[in-house]
Amino acid sequence: MSGESVHEAPSVVVIGDALIDEIRDSAGVRELVGGAALNVAVGLRRLGVATTLIAMVGDDEAGDHIREYLGDQGVTLIGTSAPHGSSRAIVQRGADGEPTYVFNEAAQRRSIRFSGEAVQAIADAGLVVVSCFPFDVPTEVSALIEATHGKRLAIDPNPRSGMLSDREEFVRGFELLAPHSAIVKVGADDAALLYDGDLDALRARLRAAGSEAVLATAGAAGAVLESDAGLVSASIATLPGRIVDTVGAGDATLAAVAAGLVLDAPRDLEGWRSLLERAMDVAAATCRTEGGLLRTPESLADADRGVYGS
Repeated sequence: MSGESVHEAPSVVVIGDALIDEIRDSAGVRELVGGAALNVAVGLRRLGVATTLIAMVGDDEAGDHIREYLGDQGVTLIGTSAPHGSSRAIVQRGADGEPTYVFNEAAQRRSIRFSGEAVQAIADAGLVVVSCFPFDVPTEVSALIEATHGKRLAIDPNPRSGMLSDREEFVRGFELLAPHSAIVKVGADDAALLYDGDLDALRARLRAAGSEAVLATAGAAGAVLESDAGLVSASIATLPGRIVDTVGAGDATLAAVAAGLVLDAPRDLEGWRSLLERAMDVAAATCRTEGGLLRTPESLADADRGVYGS
């Protein structure tokens, strides 16, 4: 499967978005299957973890592409109804390579409904990852809290300005779940959009509220991970080849950390350091190809030898 080995491991459920990225740049227009939660789910599977994605997917051509892609990657999809069709993001990159997003109505009005099948999958999972969830909709948050009660959580708020309808309500909803999480991932963009822009202060705030661990990513400045064991930091990993696309780097980081939590949970500060450094290696490899599909340094080496993933 896509050049990555798969081993038996506790299952993970990922809850959040799945969409089509319509990329527009100097090379033209092309479409890739994406979404933060979908990228994390596929990344986990490529790292050897049995994974189920709970997301809104439409009964349309875009939805067919999403389902086919997930099937090819070995991710189980539990879809929720999509009255406005499948979500789509128009992605444009500036001269610095950073993307901007414009979302369609389906993405802006995304919703998760927890069917009996979804509730059972959550109950059976060793970890539940939540990414790009509509935390600014109280009914959605209440349903998420009920469905994940008592489960080990990893949360990435991942707000997008084009999908954010109420900043204060989003923060309120996010902070209802964050204190009960095994790990929360936040980035510099999250701090700027939701708080006062101080990533270190946000990390401290989440830890003080009760989050067991907080992963704070700051782009080119690297990342910091704080847990009860202490604080570790890592710089951006240096790998052969040029950076092609930073889309999906944060998702790859979260997938690698989540995989580490279920495959070999850190027991001390050195364990956390090793996990963070591995996650940064995976993020750097993912940036060496277009799109959000997780890559590892090993898979890039395989590609150089003529073994190509999807």
